Amino acid sequence: MLKVDKVTKYYGDFCAVDNLSFEVKEGEIFGLLGVNGAGKTTTFRMIMGLLEPSSGNVTLNGKKIDYDVTDEIGFLTEERSLLTKLTVKEQALFYGALKGMSDEAILKKLDELLERFEVSEYKDKKIKELSKGNQQKIQFIMAIINDPKLLILDEPFSGLDPFNVELFKNEIISMSKRGSMIIFSSHRMEHVELFCKKIAIMLRGKPVLSGYLSDIKREYRKKNIIVKGDIKKKELESIKGVYEVIEKPEEFEVKINSLSDAENVFKEVSKHKNILKFSVEEPSLNEIFVAKVGEEYEK
Repeated sequence: MLKVDKVTKYYGDFCAVDNLSFEVKEGEIFGLLGVNGAGKTTTFRMIMGLLEPSSGNVTLNGKKIDYDVTDEIGFLTEERSLLTKLTVKEQALFYGALKGMSDEAILKKLDELLERFEVSEYKDKKIKELSKGNQQKIQFIMAIINDPKLLILDEPFSGLDPFNVELFKNEIISMSKRGSMIIFSSHRMEHVELFCKKIAIMLRGKPVLSGYLSDIKREYRKKNIIVKGDIKKKELESIKGVYEVIEKPEEFEVKINSLSDAENVFKEVSKHKNILKFSVEEPSLNEIFVAKVGEEYEK
């Protein structure tokens, strides 16, 4: 288990991370979210042992993270961190050696991953000769070549098309099923919702919302109703409890203040003929993120 316990980090007088705590158990995918400058990168560096916390502790399976355990960690950075003049094979041999792997083990794992990600033909190509999407694949392969017990993914889908997002998604889920602890960070909330059961949202170094995503969605006051049928936007907007109606192709998204207002909407909508859909849905993580961060900025 990864345990971040009351961790604070100062750079001089500036507090980059303020009393942050969370746990990631074996097989869990944890979402660490926040706007730029929220403290995520500093948190990642403390987890990997690159920075010492000003106070608090970070442990992996009960041990302080130092060079004795960093071989068990993989990290995919938001920025490209590949050595572009090396070939894919040379990059793997270099990175794998840093993780304590033998050349034989590195090359065996590399061939397996290149085939899985459908880039076997690039093994002897220089990194700089690859497209941005294929560079992202290679960077991901480097992060997982050592079968890390803890994997940190910072914007892993950058530059990927939907087909390759699916490849990454399948590998991340497979690793979690094999017991890896995974921290996932992205500005694309729909990607976070693909994986993460637990999240923490940071702002100015502090956690402003944390817990199980299902509980957070259930407790969030505002809900959405999808209505499809013979009804006009103005009619929906006039219903008590409705604060916004978004017109979409062939349907309306009706935003209500609380679940209790759904009954008012149902009563009015049911007066109309040819109603093909009426569905009460939880808010998206993106809505919750924008609302919560916005509230905190206003304080």
